[in-house]
Amino acid sequence: MATAKTLYDKLWDMHCVDIDDEGNALIYIDRHIIHEITSPQAFDGLAQHQRDVWRIDTILATPDHQVPTDDRQLGLAGFADPIAKLQVETLAKNCADHGIKEFSLNDHRQGVVHVVGPEQGATLPGMTVVCGDSHTSTHGAFAALAQGIGTSEVEHVLATQCLAQQKCKNMRVTINGDLPFGVTAKDLILYVIGKLGTAGGTGYAIEYAGSTIESLSMEGRLTVCNMTIEAGARSGIIAFDSVTENYLKDKPFAPKGEQWQQALNLWRTLVSDEDAQFDQELVLNAQDICPQVTWGTKPDQVVAVTEVVPKLSALNDAAKVAEWQQAHEYMGVSSGTPLTQLKLDQIFIGSCTNGRIEDIRAVAKVVKGKTIANTIKRAMVVPGSGLVKQQAEDEGLDKIISAAGFEWRYAGCSMCNAMNPDKLEPLERCASTSNRNFESRQGQGGRTHLVSPAMAAAAAIAGHFVDIRELT
Repeated sequence: MATAKTLYDKLWDMHCVDIDDEGNALIYIDRHIIHEITSPQAFDGLAQHQRDVWRIDTILATPDHQVPTDDRQLGLAGFADPIAKLQVETLAKNCADHGIKEFSLNDHRQGVVHVVGPEQGATLPGMTVVCGDSHTSTHGAFAALAQGIGTSEVEHVLATQCLAQQKCKNMRVTINGDLPFGVTAKDLILYVIGKLGTAGGTGYAIEYAGSTIESLSMEGRLTVCNMTIEAGARSGIIAFDSVTENYLKDKPFAPKGEQWQQALNLWRTLVSDEDAQFDQELVLNAQDICPQVTWGTKPDQVVAVTEVVPKLSALNDAAKVAEWQQAHEYMGVSSGTPLTQLKLDQIFIGSCTNGRIEDIRAVAKVVKGKTIANTIKRAMVVPGSGLVKQQAEDEGLDKIISAAGFEWRYAGCSMCNAMNPDKLEPLERCASTSNRNFESRQGQGGRTHLVSPAMAAAAAIAGHFVDIRELT
């Protein structure tokens, strides 16, 4: 009798090329997405050892991390940082030299790697997907095995189309019920991370299941899988269903005609077997989730917007007390302070977590007919790709957003990682839709609070955090 398998087990078995007695394995990689930061050294390594790229048809490239998000019409002349300019030029040269498909700086399809791949259908169910970026877990929303890799691994995949690793354990996070009004996929995943902790998923691939997940749009599922890495897991996965199918149909890279039907026959098997055993289970009720705000310097330092900055006296773990104390000092917050009393300097809406059309529609809905507070120094909305930007403009969302006082930008990682001109100044406090609130993540000395797009938009109007549920 065949052993019941989890979805992760199935994906692993489909791609495991070889494994030794100690569990060291080689898995085959179907899709490799590259950008300007982690690929130059990899290509240099290939050249030094006189190796070729093995399968150019599996690779898709686009610059995103260091590109300016304004004055895009200037092209490379718009780069103030010569190193950033060189890296984008180097990516273009490497792609041209090896015949790799690139959505270059002025291509209308350019954007953040984890937005571009899905919207092109370059990420498909059943694939293994890698990219030299930790948030590659995003692509697992398509019932794919997706993970971030380091620069040396980028070189290894370019040369061999394989990745060396050990198999993960299986975890399932099940969320059931309807999300309450004002609660989004971003709030859901922040809540999950709050429950698991930033190391709770270490050594695991996490499959998300339950009626709440099934009811999410593809954009919402991408947000959930995107931040799985923030719980320490290698991958986040969601089973294939009609939502996945409808999203991918007619995408440029997706199969066509008879091949589409053949693909569907396989994709529909990409679910965990009913009797599959998981090494760990977490079951949550969607009705318990409120709009979330991080208060500290790790994504698991998060509470509902209606709560206060946690008190150190609530802890009995000395190491945890020291960790929270450091977070309090860096963030300039005090125990017991209501989150709604935190005044903000900047607002950032975008990133591979929340830079899709659904996110921008949510922002426009909140800010329509309103104006950002005069205490906000800068508020930006940065589309995740050129195609998202065009769609938003076709729907008139850019006009609503600009009229409210936001800057409407071109596609790129922008303030998410501070590798480009969009940065926080020291001690500035930001409501951000990105994925990390580490010290100086968005700029040296900057203070980042992670929230949903709707919450960030509402905070921009008020000048401080507010409960989005009270605005309508």
